[in-house]
Amino acid sequence: MKSYFHLDMDAFFVSVEELFDPSLKGKPVVVGGRSNERGVVSAASYAARKFGVHSAMPLRTAYKLCPQAIFVEGRRERYVEYSRKVYAVLQKFSPRVEMASIDEAYLDLTGTERLLGPPLAAAHALHNAVREATQLNCSIGAAASRLVAKIASDQAKPHGILWIPPGGEARFLATLDVRKIPGVGKVTERNLHECGIRKIGDLAQLDAAFLEKRFGKWGLALAGKARGEDAGGWFDGEIGEGDDPKSVSHESTFSVDTADTATIDAMLVRLSEMVARRLRDHQLHARTIQIKLRYSDFSTFTRSKTLDHATQIDTEFAAAARALFHKSWSGKAIRLLGVYAQSLEAGEGQTNLLEEDKMQRWRNTLAAVDKIRGKYGDTTVSLAAGMNAPFRARVHENPENLPGKDPRSKGLDK
Repeated sequence: MKSYFHLDMDAFFVSVEELFDPSLKGKPVVVGGRSNERGVVSAASYAARKFGVHSAMPLRTAYKLCPQAIFVEGRRERYVEYSRKVYAVLQKFSPRVEMASIDEAYLDLTGTERLLGPPLAAAHALHNAVREATQLNCSIGAAASRLVAKIASDQAKPHGILWIPPGGEARFLATLDVRKIPGVGKVTERNLHECGIRKIGDLAQLDAAFLEKRFGKWGLALAGKARGEDAGGWFDGEIGEGDDPKSVSHESTFSVDTADTATIDAMLVRLSEMVARRLRDHQLHARTIQIKLRYSDFSTFTRSKTLDHATQIDTEFAAAARALFHKSWSGKAIRLLGVYAQSLEAGEGQTNLLEEDKMQRWRNTLAAVDKIRGKYGDTTVSLAAGMNAPFRARVHENPENLPGKDPRSKGLDK
């Protein structure tokens, strides 16, 4: 029988901030930026949540709900440091660990009972070990499937442990709202409500053929999830498998909507550099480049282009991204820009022989540049066209390479 844990750090960003400023403890705290800034809440303390503040909420909305809250910019480097500390603890319990985000992870503890004891005992030991190593609280869900373990950890918050014994999955899930199923968002929830489905138990009673007809392949996955199975989506592979990304992307929201061509072009170049750097880290090349643009009215569009060869060269990405943008842009002010690398391949394939010498010079140059960036930071060297981009990494965005997935430091996370 499989044994999976899902560990979720409690109010992670807020808790880390409290370590460095104990005066914040017990107060309504919002991490993500200033109250008058454009942006979203990365995390809210439990005191702030009582006023309706939650993650992904606009900062200005959070201020209206809780004006007495303390708004903190957030420090990504601290969160990455503590995420690595958590990862180090997890590896002592299982060699099969998957960081799903900066503050949550899955563990496969199958076959470890002789060493760690039954699931509940192992969960308590892990709970205490994380607390001892980081001074932070976490919640743990344990079950025979990752899906049920994840839902269980959410139900155990804050600072709790919940084990669902094998055979008890359906009973545990039955009374929970369908929104508790990972992957069910507002649109799917609304569609399920239209079918009279509000609880997971309602979903479990429906015939799989009906769900497939109504929702396609996602309907079949939903049928499995309602039974507590690891069906579809992220749960298709085993923990620790498939470390290479399926796509690489970076986005940036402007502090003030802009229609200034120079500002937009600089941002496209900066984002392209960041995407290409991550591809080189993973020794991958992208054949398809996609951009995303969001206007002031929140209307959002994506445009993509397939290149004649796969690439990981900054200038090729930037040229393609800028060409796509100017071909698609209506001239209205832009709120958000994104650059995506897709159709990833291990090699670049056949290139233009006439351009090969030029490309090889770029490869050599970028290899040297990446070494400098790795030592002194990603912003130390940049293409001239992207140097003035007003890019600022958002706290709520996951770091580029999570613990255990950073190709720059294989073996250093252990």
